[in-house]
Amino acid sequence: MRPSGFSASGNPGAKTQWGRPSPQSPLRPGSGRARITTKGAGGRACRGGGLRERGWVRGGVCCPLPLKSKPETAARHFPNLGSLRLAVGGVGVAPWLGKGVPRGRARRGATVESPVPARPQRTQRPRPIWLDNVYCTGSEATLAACSSNGWGVTDCKHTEDVGVVCSEKRIPGFKFDNSLINQIENLNIQVEDIRIRAVLSAFRHRTPVTEGYVEVKVGKAWKQICDKHWTAKNAHVVCGMFGFPGEKTYNTKAYKMLATRRKKRYWPYSMNCTGTEAHISSCKLGPQVSREPVKNITCENGQPVVVSCVPGQVFSPDGPSRFRKAYKPEQPLVRLRGGAQVGEGRVEVLKNGEWGTVCDDNWDLVSASVVCRELGFGTAKEAVTGSRLGQGIGPIHLNEVQCTGNEKSIIECRLNTESQGCNHEEDAGVRCNIPTMGFQKKVRLNGGRNPYEGRVEVLTERNGSLVWGTVCGQNWGIVEAMVVCRQLGLGFASNAFQETWYWHGNDGNKVVMSGVKCSGTELSLAHCRHEEDIFCPQGAVQYGAGVACSETAPDLVLNAELVQQTTYLEERPMSMLLCAQEENCLSASAALVQTNEELARHYRRLLRFSSQIHNNGQSDFRPKNGRHAWIWHDCHRHYHSMEVFTHYDLLSLNGTKVAEGHKASFCLEDTECEGDIQKSYECANFGEQGITMGCWDIYRHDIDCQWIDITDVPPGEYLFQVVINPNYEVPESDFSNNIMKCRCRYDGHRIWMYNCHIGGSLSEETEQKFEQFSGLLNNHLSTQ
Repeated sequence: MRPSGFSASGNPGAKTQWGRPSPQSPLRPGSGRARITTKGAGGRACRGGGLRERGWVRGGVCCPLPLKSKPETAARHFPNLGSLRLAVGGVGVAPWLGKGVPRGRARRGATVESPVPARPQRTQRPRPIWLDNVYCTGSEATLAACSSNGWGVTDCKHTEDVGVVCSEKRIPGFKFDNSLINQIENLNIQVEDIRIRAVLSAFRHRTPVTEGYVEVKVGKAWKQICDKHWTAKNAHVVCGMFGFPGEKTYNTKAYKMLATRRKKRYWPYSMNCTGTEAHISSCKLGPQVSREPVKNITCENGQPVVVSCVPGQVFSPDGPSRFRKAYKPEQPLVRLRGGAQVGEGRVEVLKNGEWGTVCDDNWDLVSASVVCRELGFGTAKEAVTGSRLGQGIGPIHLNEVQCTGNEKSIIECRLNTESQGCNHEEDAGVRCNIPTMGFQKKVRLNGGRNPYEGRVEVLTERNGSLVWGTVCGQNWGIVEAMVVCRQLGLGFASNAFQETWYWHGNDGNKVVMSGVKCSGTELSLAHCRHEEDIFCPQGAVQYGAGVACSETAPDLVLNAELVQQTTYLEERPMSMLLCAQEENCLSASAALVQTNEELARHYRRLLRFSSQIHNNGQSDFRPKNGRHAWIWHDCHRHYHSMEVFTHYDLLSLNGTKVAEGHKASFCLEDTECEGDIQKSYECANFGEQGITMGCWDIYRHDIDCQWIDITDVPPGEYLFQVVINPNYEVPESDFSNNIMKCRCRYDGHRIWMYNCHIGGSLSEETEQKFEQFSGLLNNHLSTQ
């Protein structure tokens, strides 16, 4: 229960950001808080080295290794190294990035799933923080080799301890050393890389590259593959791993003529794929082209392998207009939600007009690849389990999905439509291979403290040459920042800056883009609307656009069922609404009540309801402003951390707004949490505000401003709408589910609320039938 107001004492000893982790919920293998200890087993010092060279720590005990031990040595000492609870810790969070993963683990092929701010356990004796402002380029062998403030030089607290979550997958890319399943005994075959090289002039300057020779890299040389044993199934796999859903035939005559002009260097082996593999590394070796692999190989009566791939709609090279929005087929049966990049997200399927999730039982790369190809991407590079791309809402439509890899849609796979034993903590997701478009090379961040933040600079053509320039920060917002972070492959935007004067950089860079306005689905900042004539009156040196990116983001979702169950009308005297009027929570006619006599006899009719707001994302929801910028409201005696946290609107069936309300976030806190998740935010005593991931915040119906003033609304049929975070002040992984809609019937004395649902939870056809109008026609109050 939340009181209608609370007194902020300004106590400096307020509750810290992170709560106490449950002792019954140990970290899963491959994740954990980073810790570096000063003594190892037997008292041997191990400070000053990285995990690989100085030993891994486990359970607070440093396990020393020889100073120059190799990964193989570490694996010999610790055969279960891949499942160690990672501890490299006491590292400051400010600059911590995925590149700071301990190099010993990275060398053994593990990838960083995401850098995570771990929630440290409170101990009786505080441990030291050894590293702060750690910056790695990615090539270091140990964490100690990265630049930092120096050992023990820090201004961090343990609330800023960092950690990593390591994936069981190998380092991404097309490396597959020794991974081909040999059918030739005692032969060690190494292939370092694979590519599609455009050789015809018609394809050399196209983006993406869809047709050309398939070449493998052996040592420093690229070699072609002889087409004697090549099949369409092989081509299907190659196209899939490069982000294309299918392949097609090509002009063989052109390539035959080309093959006779220049001597080729052939790879001595062939490949044998079934066509269902997600990557060529899963294929077997086919027949050997030559029994003498040492000599120069020829391809008798053959030519180099050529593939011609079919791109998905969003990546079609037919015109730049195709790049403007992410792929959205008409009435799709499958979609992705909650992903930072195009081609990744939680898998949702449409059934009976309602979107639902897929349980991750038996979820694998083969099934994930069917989803990816169905959506116009290539094969899957990861089948994500455990709702690591955020939890969905509504029903769980599919369970125990088992695909053979030949299906055109996931609904053709063997599956179980019963979801007993499944919950949204088991929602399945995918990360798909997508074509290389080159967008990442056309934007950069400059001047930031780490590669995840900085002033936005774009590459544009000026007077026939390519130059880097800044973006005007005027009206720059979180939606535009999201596009930049996606374009750079850095995840979600955590902040959008309109002033970047405090970041060093090249002051000589001119403004090359202004008036940028994005919808949020663009693949590149250049695809957003912007002014043709540059106009930045304040100048971009001081007011250049900037961003800070993060691998995770929160995701707020309103409990629609609770709104429907708790709605009621109240007649409240105006004399009890003076504070609410001061915060603009009443309709405009309330301002006409002036005298004490009028206040005593005047009543307002309020549509009241409770709201339960869940954070289904992968990070905590925090107000945009820190406590120093919160606004004190003396009448209610509390602070507002966000002046507008939710909008409440009553709309006529033609979309005209007839009444409105809003709620300021005077207290964002964890009311309840799932399972053993601990509460981290509490408003009492001027405490930190926010909603922990996996928790929810409840604004009860009896709190001031938790209503819409409908005193002047005539009886009739209406649409009731609630929008969370309406101004996009705080970034989220999915803004489409921030809206809730209900049908509403008001007879002048009673009110009925029905068919409440979250935005995007129904099919387009069902949604149109529900609304009975094409869109919001007017966002101003009716004058009638």
